[in-house]
Amino acid sequence: MTSHQERTGHSGEASPTMARETKLVIIGKVLKPHGVRGEVCVSPFVDSISVFDSLQKVYLREHEAGPNTRPKAVGVSSFRPHKGCVLMTFEGVDQRETAEALRGHLLLARAKDLPKLEPGEVYQFELLGASVFLEDGRPLGRIKEIQSPAGREIWVIETSEGREVLFPVAEEFVLKMNLEAGSVTIAPPPGLLELYL
Repeated sequence: MTSHQERTGHSGEASPTMARETKLVIIGKVLKPHGVRGEVCVSPFVDSISVFDSLQKVYLREHEAGPNTRPKAVGVSSFRPHKGCVLMTFEGVDQRETAEALRGHLLLARAKDLPKLEPGEVYQFELLGASVFLEDGRPLGRIKEIQSPAGREIWVIETSEGREVLFPVAEEFVLKMNLEAGSVTIAPPPGLLELYL
């Protein structure tokens, strides 16, 4: 669904009604050090690394710390693409040992610092918590989580009965988005709902 999410960020803490100005969005994860001068390899949780162009400051949080843990702000010294990842250096991190301590940390950014999208595009964090309706108007549930296995976007939709539906996002399956109302309308591929419900 490239027309809707050419640049997207993940967050486990978001809802469509929360203000972009105060929101921290997960945009990647530190995998490992790269070299001996403090550079780290980051797995981006975005479809385009152009998101990193405008970021002078990011936030780091230990993955196991939980969403309510206050992340640490750090300045971005440099970034560059490298074999599907992003190589980054942060202010105050100039040795491999210091970079090693960041292994596994989540990389976050303020929503207001992210690039503005083109008409018709949305960030994934804006969809979390949105109500999902079927083409005939019936409610299906809410978007609980967004996954990207092998680069393919999957919405985890939780129904009112507590069941989960894994919805493969594609242009032909997403009929309408209304972020102001916090809702989306979908037409699942044949047999999908029967598989889960």
